[in-house]
Amino acid sequence: MKKSLLAVVLVIFISVSQIAYAQLDTTLHKKENRKKGWTFGALPVLGYDADQGFQFGALAQVFNYGDGSTYPEYRHTFYAEVSFFTKGSSVFQLFYDSKYLIPGNIRFTGDITYLPERALDFYGFNGYEANYIPSVESQGSDDYISRVFYRCQRRLFRVMADFQGPILGQKFRWLAGLNFFDVKMATVDISKINAGKKESNQLPDTALLWDNYVKYGLLNPQEAGGGTLTFLKLGLIYDTRDNEAAPNKGIWSEVLVMLAPTFLGNSPYAFVKLEITHRQFISIVKKYLVFAYRLNYQGTIGGTSPYYIDPYMFSSWSLSTKPDGLGGARTMRGILRDRVVGDGVALANIELRWKFWRTHFLKQNLYFGLVGFLDAGMVVQDRKVYKNLIPENLQSFYFNSSGDGMHFSSGLGLRLALNENFMVTVDYGFALNKQDGNSGLYIGLGHMF
Repeated sequence: MKKSLLAVVLVIFISVSQIAYAQLDTTLHKKENRKKGWTFGALPVLGYDADQGFQFGALAQVFNYGDGSTYPEYRHTFYAEVSFFTKGSSVFQLFYDSKYLIPGNIRFTGDITYLPERALDFYGFNGYEANYIPSVESQGSDDYISRVFYRCQRRLFRVMADFQGPILGQKFRWLAGLNFFDVKMATVDISKINAGKKESNQLPDTALLWDNYVKYGLLNPQEAGGGTLTFLKLGLIYDTRDNEAAPNKGIWSEVLVMLAPTFLGNSPYAFVKLEITHRQFISIVKKYLVFAYRLNYQGTIGGTSPYYIDPYMFSSWSLSTKPDGLGGARTMRGILRDRVVGDGVALANIELRWKFWRTHFLKQNLYFGLVGFLDAGMVVQDRKVYKNLIPENLQSFYFNSSGDGMHFSSGLGLRLALNENFMVTVDYGFALNKQDGNSGLYIGLGHMF
């Protein structure tokens, strides 16, 4: 299936490239339409994620450009999505963002999202220290245990309200927010997955990795089932991008501190997380070729964070329905989702973005693009794992003797952008180490960064 999908992507790219070269001379000098007022787009959600399966549903996004003087920057946007993945995940999201709602140049970003996951990836902690054995998930293999052995169940509900204001103009800003998370964790509901299937296709009712982590005390019993967390988010942002959705040039850097104090009900898991991200966009050929990179660190710098929040990647931008990492569509494409989890992680992404065909269709500005990328990351702050309850003969099954090292993936992507803000993306990434999986195809919306 993955090879067939990759072939389709390559055929589309080759065909579009031939059309692009035939049309490039006639589109280079066309002036873009400056959008005004409200624009509305509603689309069926038809996507694919190597970790979550095929996606179907519907989304709608509304942009307001006012008198057009700020285009391609919008004045207000609303985004709503209801979608489902064939591997059991769902997305219910309502998002709003505006720099013009509150007087005084205060930007408000609000998000209400519910993300139930029937089979969330769970490989343990500290990257390569946690052993990954693909054959235990392969039916017909002598090592087979279950197709969902490296899975668990999670239901994540979040409410976020973030505010940004100028310090030295709009380029240098402060951020303050209040974020609420309700996280429920459990083992995979095998009976629900097996319902209606032939006996030969049913999953065995057996202990999974998550169950064994609970059994052997690798997960604290007080936090194994999840909990609620309330964060105070404080930060500084430096942003010189010429267009937020698809920058041609500029810098976007941030330092965020997530405080989960006891007085907000976080006891006994009061902790502090630090997130530092630097993103830079360099125009090589104006409006056509951009070099982009992202450097990120996120770690626990005070207290002890519960295991279920360590994979969550915080950011000043909350329109993200795939917040998990490292690994997967939003962090390291081609590497298994949540493969690299620890108390502190570092991430690097490099992309070369080529907008090879610009045109107009039904009074809309369109462009097609190609992206080549390299992703890398690793654990830089181990999560404490107490192994004393695990039988000696099972130690090598769960753990490798060496610690974590750098995880690499690389690949290609396609882009279709509407009015510089709405973008359909197709990425295919390859893991460079079999301990991280093989490859992954991702069809979604928006640049990864």
